[in-house]
Amino acid sequence: MSQTSTPPHTPEPNVTMDEITALAKRRGFIFASSEIYGGIGGFFDYGPLGAILKRNVKNAWWREIVELRDDVVGFDSSIIMHPDTWVASGHAAVFHDQLVDCRNCKHRFRADHLASLEQCPDCGMRGTLTEPRNFNLMMKTAVGPMEDSAAQAYLRPETAQGIFVNFKNIYQSARKRPPFGIAQIGKSFRNEITPGNFTFRMREFEQAELEYFVRDDGSGNDLRAYEEWVSARKRWYSDYGIRAERLRFYELTPKERPHYAKAGTDVEYLFPWGWGELESIAHRGTYDLDAHMKLSGKDLTFFDEASKSKYTPILIESSAGMDRTTLTMLVDAYENQTISAEDGKISQRVVLRFHPKIAPVQVAVFPLARNKPDLVERAQTIERALRPRFRTQYDEGNVGQLYRRQDEIGTPLCIMVDFQTLDDAAVTVRDRDSMRQDRVAQDQLADYLSERLGGS
Repeated sequence: MSQTSTPPHTPEPNVTMDEITALAKRRGFIFASSEIYGGIGGFFDYGPLGAILKRNVKNAWWREIVELRDDVVGFDSSIIMHPDTWVASGHAAVFHDQLVDCRNCKHRFRADHLASLEQCPDCGMRGTLTEPRNFNLMMKTAVGPMEDSAAQAYLRPETAQGIFVNFKNIYQSARKRPPFGIAQIGKSFRNEITPGNFTFRMREFEQAELEYFVRDDGSGNDLRAYEEWVSARKRWYSDYGIRAERLRFYELTPKERPHYAKAGTDVEYLFPWGWGELESIAHRGTYDLDAHMKLSGKDLTFFDEASKSKYTPILIESSAGMDRTTLTMLVDAYENQTISAEDGKISQRVVLRFHPKIAPVQVAVFPLARNKPDLVERAQTIERALRPRFRTQYDEGNVGQLYRRQDEIGTPLCIMVDFQTLDDAAVTVRDRDSMRQDRVAQDQLADYLSERLGGS
């Protein structure tokens, strides 16, 4: 991630991380893993709403990157790969952070996260920090019944290497030729020294990676492909409602990017603690395929049938964290709104302004009174009828509390079944953002909702 200062006129945070974590637990978005045993640092579980939210984010990425294009194919590689994979990629030798310990309080820190190595940031003692030393971030495991050096393997620290080692298998079986891409979403693991900021820096996380291969024809087509993907990713974040003033695309300088990279852009969001990286887009040259060919001795070049020639394609990579993107959607959607009623009363509501395609629940349905069987039956019938087309939820209780609960989980539209519904077969539809209420005939409800939700 680029180490850049916050630009002038940066908007103030609209929420604190304490508010986000409290809401996430209260409404079933995210829980600390193994909480009854005191939790385990850097690991989180997604609750009923969080699981849907994260799946929606992943589906939105997959839809845009794979399903709506004819030049990208999907892939799913294994979490554990041959250990030589990580030798070729460089992870075995250089995938590390600088670790320091405090001799007094025994706390550990990443050296690059400290303002100074002279004083411990936790206990305040001076001269108690050890010299920085390398700490490899890959998590070890053993394959087979014997836990010896021959059985040692690693949980993958990124998904991309599975694509590189399968490059030839994929392009031959999919009958693709450059320019084309390979995309996958999957779990990765990094033994972070200091995980933190909720789900931003975890030890188990999901990545969405695109590896796009192009032939360098000398015309600058490789850089054009890189720029096209930067533009495409800008559109994606905008399409799903991320506020432009809280998002930046930072172009890395030659000193900030790897020696083999011709260009690089970090996508960063302004979280309550500051700017944090969501995604990296990079022109990686032929480095990755070359490294695997050198160590394995296998040919991973592309054979062009037309010219009967071989070449190693240039790689353009987009690597995004799905947990970080999900957290971004949650933070960006949050608003603590002050409401002034017609009678002059002031009240507060917490609302998540999710894009309709991202919202865990799109339509909530409830009866005006839960002790009236006719209203309950009608509301349940409507919810079941809408379920095949929308993500729905049935609920019942106090009307005001129902609306506030749905506001807090980001439901765009709520349907109220009242006594008048039994006479005129119409319902009240309430909009999350404007709180406007419309009366809609029951037989026109599905089309009305589809139009309001953007065809969801």
